[in-house]
Amino acid sequence: DFIATLALIEQVGFDSAFSFIYSSRPGTKAAEYIDDTPLGVKQERLLRLQALINRQSRAFNEKLIGSVQQVLVEGLAAKGDGQLTGRAANNRIVNFVGTNNLIGQLIPVRITEALTNSLRGVVID
Repeated sequence: DFIATLALIEQVGFDSAFSFIYSSRPGTKAAEYIDDTPLGVKQERLLRLQALINRQSRAFNEKLIGSVQQVLVEGLAAKGDGQLTGRAANNRIVNFVGTNNLIGQLIPVRITEALTNSLRGVVID
């Protein structure tokens, strides 16, 4: 089942997912089953799954380099340094240098760098 899950994620091209080690949920049918998968196996599978998704996310992001994305500016970037953060129409996080008066606005940003979980760019005047 795990190998089939990896194959499906690769085939569909998932580039983000919330993934966790299985834990029994009281009141569900699955809670009645015996969980005989060792914790170490679960941890290794989670790492493999997340590595695949991260590779696909990075590949998707790299295709955006050079493009201009409309970004809704949400606020200050977590890392600071005068950077703002916002979300593109594809829900990608985009960080860029800008002034606080841009917060709440929809602005064009040219993507200059792709990371696994975010993009970097420059504001187009």
